[in-house]
Amino acid sequence: VQLVESGGGLVQVGGSLRLSCTVSGFTFDDYAIAWFRQVPGKEREGVGCISKNDDSTYVDDSVEARFTISSDNAKNTVYLHMNSLKPEDTAVYFCAAHQDWGAVAGPEILTYEMDYWGVGTQVTVSS
Repeated sequence: VQLVESGGGLVQVGGSLRLSCTVSGFTFDDYAIAWFRQVPGKEREGVGCISKNDDSTYVDDSVEARFTISSDNAKNTVYLHMNSLKPEDTAVYFCAAHQDWGAVAGPEILTYEMDYWGVGTQVTVSS
């Protein structure tokens, strides 16, 4: 089982990035895929998720107006589209998978224990 994040990097304030999470080794449709971020010394926070059961998505209120989540089933990939980036978005971004048949995307998924994790990708927003 693998989750591999990519697409991180250095971007200026107001810029955009698209992070990818490519999964392998499990049945994509049986899982919810979540995005988290963490700054050293701070708690990890949930950013949003997508349920592959019905492709519903949820994004935390703190980034709702700027971030969206989508997926490409043919590529077994989930995307985190980040726009209007701010310095406080600087963090390591992780994707994670939670097996949950019939799940609908919502904030509760971000509180579940994840079954699998990626290693993360660094996003740095410079002012």
